[in-house]
Amino acid sequence: MVLPSKKYAESVRHQTVSYRRSRLAAMCGRMASRRSSWIASVACALALSVSPNVIAQGPTIIKRAVEFETTSPPSAANYGLDDKGRSAAESAVQEGRSVSVRRPSLEDTTQPLLEDQRERLFNELAEEFSMFDRLGNLVRRVSTLVKPSVIHIEAHKTEKNESYDEAGAGVVLRIHDEIWVMTNRHVIVGASPKQILLRTNDGREFHPVKVLSDPSTDVAVMKIAGIDLPAARLGNSDATEIGDFVIAIGSPFGLSHSVTFGILSAKGRRDLSLGEQRIDLQDFFQTDAAINPGNSGGPLLNLRGEVVALNTAIASSSGGSEGIGFAIPMNMAVKVADQLVRNGALRRGYLGVTLDPDFTVADLAAAGYNEKGGALVKNVRPGSPAEVAHLQRGDIIVEFDGLEIENDDHLVARVGLTSIGANIPMIIYRDGKRYRTSVTLTDIN
Repeated sequence: MVLPSKKYAESVRHQTVSYRRSRLAAMCGRMASRRSSWIASVACALALSVSPNVIAQGPTIIKRAVEFETTSPPSAANYGLDDKGRSAAESAVQEGRSVSVRRPSLEDTTQPLLEDQRERLFNELAEEFSMFDRLGNLVRRVSTLVKPSVIHIEAHKTEKNESYDEAGAGVVLRIHDEIWVMTNRHVIVGASPKQILLRTNDGREFHPVKVLSDPSTDVAVMKIAGIDLPAARLGNSDATEIGDFVIAIGSPFGLSHSVTFGILSAKGRRDLSLGEQRIDLQDFFQTDAAINPGNSGGPLLNLRGEVVALNTAIASSSGGSEGIGFAIPMNMAVKVADQLVRNGALRRGYLGVTLDPDFTVADLAAAGYNEKGGALVKNVRPGSPAEVAHLQRGDIIVEFDGLEIENDDHLVARVGLTSIGANIPMIIYRDGKRYRTSVTLTDIN
């Protein structure tokens, strides 16, 4: 441990600045390998945490312990080190050792700041603001890029002799060289094309000429004719990671083309109860970007301006956003849209097994089962594709079409969206061993 001069340390006993190079370097290295370097910079700027331990010094002054981690030794100058102390700190950090230095607090004091302290704090804030402003500028640019491809939807519906309008959003796609607007089925179900009003961000209004939808996924597409609209760019939703920044655009409470910002909170949310609506094939993303009634059908975007999901539902006790929104991954939604346009309906794959919804990995851990997940087969239907593939009761399907299976709901979603007639590879676990096989799915209908 290397400290500044004794006199300096005695005069400023209350704040601690620690440099731990290896820990943050590893974290930022991982971030930079997955994302652009500026995101890693923002994360490093956020590595400032305030301890819950409050230290009382005298009757009026309260100070808190502050820990700061950095991989940039020169930044020590911003935290009160003199030349001698800074040189010692830099040397220690370069050797991978931990350094603690003490400095006066600029926080939580009833005493006025000295002019040099005010200037130092202003410079620190300016440096951190520039990092966050780059992120804000990126959000603004993504919003400008994508808004022309986002459509405000108003559907006039009649239910139980009562008429009402439901607002939502949609995203423009080009499917087989035609312009379509993708949205959620629940936004437009019960309304004819003439009862569905579409509005662009520049105020143009029109009606769809054709509407197709699938209740099992809550995906709908509407064909547009006679108007030129820019199609949104699609991202690979399978490549998204928890913690990625995301942007939602929609019409919350009818306020068209509203933009919110957050992160991807989770993936693979299934078996959700969505009120009166039943969605059989679920594989939702979860986000804390504000999603409210009216956001349904709007795009969830990455910071490259690519659509990675379709905002669909929220978990809420108040009816508004509480930081838990759900979106259909775009890879899944596009598969459904493609089949709707090609066939007029979704042709769901059929495997022919009954699965155990209560199975967990822990059930077989003592027996040496080391897989991360899997779906346990309770029954194989006679004459089904599963029987042809020689699946048996008690088999555990651990991989399907190259993807590791997490649980029974995951397998149901993957099978339901797999192409009919294609030869699909599988890996099953039986009697303590892995076996490779393949199956050709048929149409569930």
